[in-house]
Amino acid sequence: MSEFKQTFNSSLGKKLIMALTGLFLCTFLIVHLSGNLSLFKHDNGQAFNAYANFMTHFPPIRVVSYLLYLSIIVHSVYALILTINNRKARPVSYAVQTKSPVSYSSKNMGLLGSILLLFIVIHMKDFWFKYHQDEWFKNRDGAKMPFKEYRTDLRTGKLISAKQLPQGEYEYTKYVDANKQQEITIAKDLQAQVIFSFASPIYVIFYVIAMAALSFHLLHGFQSSW
Repeated sequence: MSEFKQTFNSSLGKKLIMALTGLFLCTFLIVHLSGNLSLFKHDNGQAFNAYANFMTHFPPIRVVSYLLYLSIIVHSVYALILTINNRKARPVSYAVQTKSPVSYSSKNMGLLGSILLLFIVIHMKDFWFKYHQDEWFKNRDGAKMPFKEYRTDLRTGKLISAKQLPQGEYEYTKYVDANKQQEITIAKDLQAQVIFSFASPIYVIFYVIAMAALSFHLLHGFQSSW
């Protein structure tokens, strides 16, 4: 047990933990990206809103989400520890500085990580928190995230209509109207929040910067594993 603890307390052990949590976060990024790509479907947000409901209410996914939060915290803490230890080990910079993208990523991991951490906080606040706040604070004042009703023709599989419902108490529902041969889905309209948020040029610029930071961060991570 002491050897196990000693291994993970070593610099190599910390880097291994960084690699494992980073790999898990990369896997989540791929899954999250694939779901977010449904925003580009011409279905008035039906697929994306169904994906959002699945990701927030399917029990196994909720368990994975807790692992995700833990991974973000562990990855950030160990990155900070390794950075501090590296600076203590080499208080004087290298005499020759290379200009490669990998070198830039490595030298600015603190800045890139800070941008990503800020991005995660804003992203969670604007989408995850707002998606759940009506469930957590049922008696709160102010407008709630709207719900949208989708009607799909069962004979053709095509979307017939999509309309936003008036403010009220709803929950995700899917049922079949046998008389009209229609499948009716009522879903929280997270797509509306996405459209509202990205209508701001400042918001878009911040996301572009965050994605650039993520690219350099991933570049450094994969380069470090070679």
